[in-house]
Amino acid sequence: MIKLNRVAQGKQSTLSMLYIDQIFVCYVLEDAVRPEKIKHETCIPEGSYTLALNRRAGMNTRYQKDYPQLHQGMVEVTGIQEYSLVFFHTGNAHTDTSGCLLVGDSFKMVDGDYRVEASVKAYRKVYPQLVKCIRQGEVEIVVQNHRLYME
Repeated sequence: MIKLNRVAQGKQSTLSMLYIDQIFVCYVLEDAVRPEKIKHETCIPEGSYTLALNRRAGMNTRYQKDYPQLHQGMVEVTGIQEYSLVFFHTGNAHTDTSGCLLVGDSFKMVDGDYRVEASVKAYRKVYPQLVKCIRQGEVEIVVQNHRLYME
C-alpha cells in the first residue's frame, strides 16, 4: 500500500510524507491545498488514484538521460479529475512543480513555504520502489490530508 500523508502547509506549498507498506520513504512537496483548482498552483485532491509508468511524456527524454540505469518511464498518478501528467520527479520548491509530486530526503521552511532537499538522492531511492510496486500490480496511492498543520 502506498500512502501520501499531507502534514503541513506553507503559503503556497504542501509538505507530505510518502509511505510504502507503512514504511516512511521520503518527503514530498506539492503546490498548496485549495478548495478549488487553480491551474499550476493547486495540489491534487485527496483520494485514491492509480500509479502507472508513462513512457510518452516529454520528461522521459530528460530523465532517461539523467538516470540511464534507473529510468523506465515517469511514475504518473492517474485518474485525477481535471488533472493530467502528474508525475513523481525531482525539484526543491513549489515553483518547480505544476501539480506534480517533488521528492526529498529532508525539508526546510523558507519565507513561509516548505522546500524539500536532497531531491535527486530521494528520487534514486523512491523511484525503484514505486516501479516495483507498479510491476507487482500494487498501483493504488491514497492521498490524504493527515493532521494538516497550517504554517
